[in-house]
Amino acid sequence: MGDSAQGLHARLLDMPETLSDDLLEQMEENRASGWVNPYRCDDGDVIRRFPRSQDASTIFRPPFVRDIEKIIHLPAYNRLNGKTQVFSLRSNDDLSRRGLHVQLVSRIARDIGAALGLNCDLIEAIALGHDLGHTPFGHAGERRLHELLQAHAGRSFYHNVHSVRVLDTLFGRNVSLQTLDGVLTHNGEYEQRAFRLSGLSSFDAFDSVMESCYTEDFGYIKTLCPATLEGCVVRISDIIAYVGRDRQDAIEAGLLDEDAFDDGLGSLYNSWILSHASVDIIENSYGKDHIEMSEGLFRELSRAKAENYSKIYLSAGVEEERSEMLTRAFELMYEHFLADLLHRDESSYIYRHHIARIERALSHYGRSYDWQGDFNQTVVDYIASMTDGYFTELACKLFPELEFPGRTYINEQ
Repeated sequence: MGDSAQGLHARLLDMPETLSDDLLEQMEENRASGWVNPYRCDDGDVIRRFPRSQDASTIFRPPFVRDIEKIIHLPAYNRLNGKTQVFSLRSNDDLSRRGLHVQLVSRIARDIGAALGLNCDLIEAIALGHDLGHTPFGHAGERRLHELLQAHAGRSFYHNVHSVRVLDTLFGRNVSLQTLDGVLTHNGEYEQRAFRLSGLSSFDAFDSVMESCYTEDFGYIKTLCPATLEGCVVRISDIIAYVGRDRQDAIEAGLLDEDAFDDGLGSLYNSWILSHASVDIIENSYGKDHIEMSEGLFRELSRAKAENYSKIYLSAGVEEERSEMLTRAFELMYEHFLADLLHRDESSYIYRHHIARIERALSHYGRSYDWQGDFNQTVVDYIASMTDGYFTELACKLFPELEFPGRTYINEQ
């Protein structure tokens, strides 16, 4: 099954680490002549739900720069530094957090996008916003919220869908359709060799897709494709960003040795995949109306990701560490805050730390938070917004029988 170690090493060594001379010559000629990629998303193509004068493009603040600024000033963006990327409940400041991950995705995608002549402002906006809806405790927390929302309301929870809700509904920031589309379709958990555009071009169509995301399973989520090449580049870069970095973190955490992986590169695999994947994607996508990688890179990303799943993500003691306790904590928190809403207990944390803050934020834009229309959604909004540390201490305060390590995160004021 798969490559032998010797065959794998030979195949990795055979992958080019620099662009071909022919492509470099073409790129230099194109730049000298002022070539513009005809398939890029130009600033003039921006579509917003509300045509507000405050969001109009200017010389120094073009439309997708405005999106970037809307994103990085959100509380949800700040909280990414306190959320699990892969490894939870570990006191090691050198392990990646979600906040670093989105920056790595942005950096990789901007490098590729600049070489392809794409709109790097749009790329940055999508990359920095793509995980805003992620839960505490990473994909483990995402699965638990999905299971709870399914059981209580018959709807699905996926972090990419919730990232759009954070931007478009909870904080009402009037982010562009192109950025929201890229966030929704980033799906870095699902690799493809070629990424072709969906053709989506209106908020009506986008809203219809969003509604389906709440009622369908992950099979539907996997079919979503970006509407821009910029979104496609972010989607590929998401995979590139985590597949090597997660190996570095597993080794740093002492869970795996440097020689644990079949490629024999250990923590050096991260720098290898960053450089080789970027070269491959640029070589195979330059001047085209889609983004693609070679068959060799596609095979390698699929192989490396499968190995990560078997040795990191699904192994005992990593993402599922203290699984039963985490499952119980999510259940208790969900039921507790649902009861608080039903009983209109305004002393509850969900009122003071969530509803009041969201209502304050939306009031600046003449909008309101319909938290009473769907209590299950309001509970999900609150829990998904929590950092690992906030969730941990709040769970300990409310349910002392849980054995979470406690820290001071809760402000009683």
